[in-house]
Amino acid sequence: MSAHPLDRPIWSILSGRQAHLAQGDARAVRIDRDYGPFGAASDTGAAAQAALAALVPEGGELWLVEGEAWPLPPGTREVKRAILTQMVAEGPPPEPRADDPFIVPLGEADAAEMTALAEHAKPGPWGPKTHLYGPFFGVREQGRLLAMAGQRMLVPGMAEVSGVATWADCLGRGLARALIGHVMRAMAQRGETPFLHSYADNEGAIALYESLGFRERRQVHVLVIAR
Repeated sequence: MSAHPLDRPIWSILSGRQAHLAQGDARAVRIDRDYGPFGAASDTGAAAQAALAALVPEGGELWLVEGEAWPLPPGTREVKRAILTQMVAEGPPPEPRADDPFIVPLGEADAAEMTALAEHAKPGPWGPKTHLYGPFFGVREQGRLLAMAGQRMLVPGMAEVSGVATWADCLGRGLARALIGHVMRAMAQRGETPFLHSYADNEGAIALYESLGFRERRQVHVLVIAR
């Protein structure tokens, strides 16, 4: 298996910096279901694959993110396969623009609005505690939460930009750009290099990320499984 933590991001976080969120054992782990549906096995051997299959919730899904295409664990069915472009920021984060909107920190009091926005914009799997992964920030206008962005996966020296979401009627105002830049600067202040994932066919998102200093590192595979 590769030594780079981003080649197996889920296994890396749940056996490393975010091991406190892991459920399972040395063969296979999944993240606390309230945070999301991600899981990983130690390897593709029979014991690890069986342990991974046992972590698939009844009536739910488990999302695997791997550097190489992962085999279907026994007793599970494939719901979806997809390719992600994994990107890492190069150089310093972008400076704020004069016309950037006012950005505020988001917390527990904002959880319901954040969930509603995530269900609308679908930035990726979202659970009741996804907003607790790490700092999230938003843009409000007349009290309404228009857009948000935050962090999710943590590997040594690196943090993932995630949860980027904007209401459809607020697109085109540069809110995502401003929020991603803000999240990147917060990460840089903590000495962490930002990284992120985008569906490989989302050309618009990838172009935005490139304009903010992200460069493709590699492609990774998503496999969504159910019982």
